[in-house]
Amino acid sequence: MYNVLSFIYWNPSVEIFSIGNFALRWYATCWLIGLIVAYFIVKKLYRDYKTSDKLFDPLFIYMFLGVLIGARLGHCLFYEPTYFLATGKHFIEMFLPIRFHYDGGWTFTGYEGLASHGGVIGAMISLLLYCKRTKLTYLYVLDNVAIAAPFTAMMIRLGNLMNSEIIGKVTDVPWAFIFERVDMQPRHPGQLYEAIFYCIVTIIGFILYAKTKARKSLGTGFFFGYCVGTIFIFRFFIEFTKEIQEDFEQGMSLDMGQILSIPLAFIGVYFIVRGIKKMQSC
Repeated sequence: MYNVLSFIYWNPSVEIFSIGNFALRWYATCWLIGLIVAYFIVKKLYRDYKTSDKLFDPLFIYMFLGVLIGARLGHCLFYEPTYFLATGKHFIEMFLPIRFHYDGGWTFTGYEGLASHGGVIGAMISLLLYCKRTKLTYLYVLDNVAIAAPFTAMMIRLGNLMNSEIIGKVTDVPWAFIFERVDMQPRHPGQLYEAIFYCIVTIIGFILYAKTKARKSLGTGFFFGYCVGTIFIFRFFIEFTKEIQEDFEQGMSLDMGQILSIPLAFIGVYFIVRGIKKMQSC
């Protein structure tokens, strides 16, 4: 048995403040901070390599739309396809931040359900379109974005923590959280584990960039591989501490997050090795 008095009780408001029908939520704010900081990081990297601001300016729009659309479709198609593909109204809910009522009305909900794997795929597709427009090298752009991406991932997981979602399994570790909006059982704070790890990945990424900058590391694919490889290898193992997100995952030896992480982890390792070889040959 465990002593519930020794754990961390967690039940923050999901809203920072509200005025009338408008409410500013922690989750949306964390997303926004993550994207804005990433914007300035990549802008500095572009300037370090004397890439024109005119080529940089469209990047944020491509990334924002690619990540948002990819993350939304990823959640709907990977985790809840039977719901979102069941009717025309449910299909519309994939793209619009609303929920239809049975009486014909609807409610604005925001995008409830975003999948990081889908966000990565969406970002890669949107950056490919961006490169076709700007004529920049695809791996150069991926490397730039990859240095900033772990910070955004960290902020998103902090948003999940404020929402008390993506919770961990029941545990008796002394740092367990009791998510009061879920139940009164001590659980692994899986969101916090990920946020801390992504913070470490961000710091190490900056250190590696500082050490390899003179060797023209951007464009080798190394940082893209470093970002994707470290995040999704960690994601595969941390899933063992987390509750399943959908009922269909019951009884599966690996959950959907782990299944989707495997190919991305291999892609990451491939580009790390490829990038190191390219840097060594310079």
